[in-house]
Amino acid sequence: MEKCLGFARAAGYAQGALWINDVLTAARRICRSFGFVLADEERHHSYGQDLVGQNWTLDLRAAATRPATSDGPG
Repeated sequence: MEKCLGFARAAGYAQGALWINDVLTAARRICRSFGFVLADEERHHSYGQDLVGQNWTLDLRAAATRPATSDGPG
């Protein structure tokens, strides 16, 4: 994630975006640790299950921060 965000910043991108399903607790923890914020959610049916897709965004123009080391709730 650090390399990806570093590349995006160096290339001049203004915003990063990720889409994940809410059941992926580790992915949500990683998103938050890099400063992504939950922008919106939408229910959908995929992989034979009812899921909630989440869109996470990050302002790449803001100062880069290192990921949090806390392994708090997920």
